[in-house]
Amino acid sequence: MSMHMRMGWVRHGLTAWNKAGKIQGTTDIPLSAEGRMQAHRLAHRLSVESRVWHGVVSSDLQRAEMTGRILAERLNLPLLTDERLRERGFGEAEGTTEAERVARWGSQWRGKVPGQESDDQVRARGMDFVEHFSNRHAGENWLVVTHGSFIGQMLQALETGVDDHHIANLSLTILDREGDRWVPILHNCTEHLDQTL
Repeated sequence: MSMHMRMGWVRHGLTAWNKAGKIQGTTDIPLSAEGRMQAHRLAHRLSVESRVWHGVVSSDLQRAEMTGRILAERLNLPLLTDERLRERGFGEAEGTTEAERVARWGSQWRGKVPGQESDDQVRARGMDFVEHFSNRHAGENWLVVTHGSFIGQMLQALETGVDDHHIANLSLTILDREGDRWVPILHNCTEHLDQTL
């Protein structure tokens, strides 16, 4: 049976570690004041647009959960959390800057960090989430608040054909499920961050 569903993928707002260029992974860093402000800007945008959303589901890490809470409260929507939406575990790279990573593991550090979750592992839990969630919420539109590396992996796993390289903080990427395909109708959009409230 063909099923329609919409997922609005949102990367969480800025944190102090984002600002410092440190990889967070599963380290549970809170949003900064700027990150909270970004979330309020997206919440405002969504509140004046005509698109209808039925709920918000977020990663259980606090930077995503707080972003999701700001959206849910502004839009008066239910908020769920799901640990399958957590950021990739970056193992020993968590808390390091790019310069530190290059010094320790070389410029191709991505494949060499001990304890890091693989692309396949990230995609497997992400696809598990998409499968279960979209079956349970068929015909609905949900905002999915998660993390940059995770969203990049999902854009590949769902074969969207869009550029997954730098998913910006508080960007919105909307995918529509049409039959068994996920079609991008908005990608990595941050126009709301330029608006003053």
